[in-house]
Amino acid sequence: MSSIFTKIINKEIPCYKIAETDHFLAFLDVNPNAKGHTLCVPKQEVNKLFDLEPSVYLDLMDFSRTVAIALEKAINCKRVGMTVIGLEVPHVHVHLIPLNLMEDAQFVKKEDLVAEEFIQIANKIASFL
Repeated sequence: MSSIFTKIINKEIPCYKIAETDHFLAFLDVNPNAKGHTLCVPKQEVNKLFDLEPSVYLDLMDFSRTVAIALEKAINCKRVGMTVIGLEVPHVHVHLIPLNLMEDAQFVKKEDLVAEEFIQIANKIASFL
């Protein structure tokens, strides 16, 4: 069965897209820790980060870095944190989270945003790519 991220990649489920290449997609997390919380995923559905082919792993990190640089320009924060946990969705995904406090990276405090805010944030981040 396809993961929710595969359904997003296949456009079966909409997303707030930030960036896309032939192999990767970046979009806003709809349950964000902070405004601008972005997910970077490979289009190939692989469950675990370290099961990716080495070249795909390196390309995902490079793609995530590019998105993180744009994110940091677009969102007022001290830095952009990166985490890969992978327990909630069986599809590799990199979390890029604007951080001002350590708590912003703990997945306990969530932002409540409406669709228009997601659209504005996605467009602002994308404008820096």
